[in-house]
Amino acid sequence: MDLQLNGKRAVVVGATRGIGRAVSDLLAHEGCRVAVGARDAVQVDATVQRLRADGHQAYGERVDAADHTDLARFVTAMGETLEGIDILVYAPTAAMGAGNDEASWHRGIAVDLMGAVTACEAAVPLLQQSQAGAIVLIGTASIVEAVGPRRAYNSVKAALVPYAKFLARDLAPTIRANIVSPGMVYFDGGVWDAVRQVVPDRYQQAIARNPMRRMATPEEVANAVAFIASPKASFISGAHLLCDGARTEGVHY
Repeated sequence: MDLQLNGKRAVVVGATRGIGRAVSDLLAHEGCRVAVGARDAVQVDATVQRLRADGHQAYGERVDAADHTDLARFVTAMGETLEGIDILVYAPTAAMGAGNDEASWHRGIAVDLMGAVTACEAAVPLLQQSQAGAIVLIGTASIVEAVGPRRAYNSVKAALVPYAKFLARDLAPTIRANIVSPGMVYFDGGVWDAVRQVVPDRYQQAIARNPMRRMATPEEVANAVAFIASPKASFISGAHLLCDGARTEGVHY
């Protein structure tokens, strides 16, 4: 299927590892001009150079999603570089090591919630000039059920659901806004890679709980993101798409 992404201008925040990296790669391979941002300047430069080496138009800068002034500047600057924005994907997360202490709540709110809000609000004026404006926020399947110990992560991410719905309603018909929420995703250097190495029994238990008997790859989640960001999904807005291999047990109407 031609997703009609060729020539589109995409900004991906949190673009150098895991899902964000897979999204950047896929959008570039689908013909998008891609601007990437993340905290590690070395990884940003490597991502840009790798995409350019493959023949894609890629740009990038270091940005800290918890520094909202810098984040807004980044989105605006990348919009100027790309001469507009058609797609914004926000993928950063403070999930690694997030607990229930006050610092975890503050960090989660700064990165997962207010970072997303800041990036979206900065991109809106540019997206409104697009013929196919789309926002995709990366959520988590943990939004829909209370799994694991009590922690900030689930609750903070859950706040994105009504926010995306407000965006979809208020900005239609010029901008669509959706959330893609992955379940367990495995990649080298990721959370579940660390669990596999440090607590292998817990890793195997997690695999056993998933009807697919495996975890998702970042590329599988990226496929969902690319579709829902594309003009082929032109009447999908305000949706919360689970990409969890049927792991969550609730029925979500």
